[in-house]
Amino acid sequence: MLDLDGVVWLSDRPIPGSPEAVRRLREHGERVVVVTNNSSLTVAQYLDKLQRLGVPTAAEDLITSAQVAAGLVAGGSRALVVGGDGIHEALRQRGVEVVDGADAAPETVVVGWTRAFDYAVLTAAMRAVRAGARLLGTNHDPTYPTPDGLLPGGGTLTTAIAYASGVAAEFAGKPNQATVDAARERFGDIAIMVGDQPSTDGVLARRLGATWALVLTGVTRKSDLPVEPEPDIVSDSLAELVASHLDA
Repeated sequence: MLDLDGVVWLSDRPIPGSPEAVRRLREHGERVVVVTNNSSLTVAQYLDKLQRLGVPTAAEDLITSAQVAAGLVAGGSRALVVGGDGIHEALRQRGVEVVDGADAAPETVVVGWTRAFDYAVLTAAMRAVRAGARLLGTNHDPTYPTPDGLLPGGGTLTTAIAYASGVAAEFAGKPNQATVDAARERFGDIAIMVGDQPSTDGVLARRLGATWALVLTGVTRKSDLPVEPEPDIVSDSLAELVASHLDA
């Protein structure tokens, strides 16, 4: 099971060797599935991006934090979204009405990674939560890796709303129980979890009983070591990890 951002790609750039590594795994009969905390894209957009960047993947082999978060929202309810198309799609498929502004009296405010976060968005979300809406973050990632360096992650945005609202947010994505349950239901037993973020990928690996393989192409760098939970494997990249795995 692979994370995407920081493992397979950085924004729209494939990490060198990652597409070839996935292809090698599949040629050797390994099932490769992906779980991402990035809720910004729809399923079709993710599948298109995976195909375009050389990692063709079936819909049944993909779980996004938007899907997991939507599963925690009651069908027929109303939700205010701070996030991208992926959250809107997942909520609508769940039968949730997506509304604009605190005046629409949403039962839930769902937050994910987005560049469209400003003072007006923060104010609307805060007012909805202070009026009684539940605050649900798709993930608690503090940062998001890009080719130009780290950006604030979805968890940072959710935390800002929580602080302004005076509440504790709930979170759906890795490594929370909702994602553990979704991965087990969709994929069964996971042998190896590959990621770049110890607090999400590493903890998820431990909760799934999987080998925790850390790659140093995303958030975590060699200078950050040691980290907790301690990885079972540390590799410079997915390509290096797969070469070691298949040649062992």
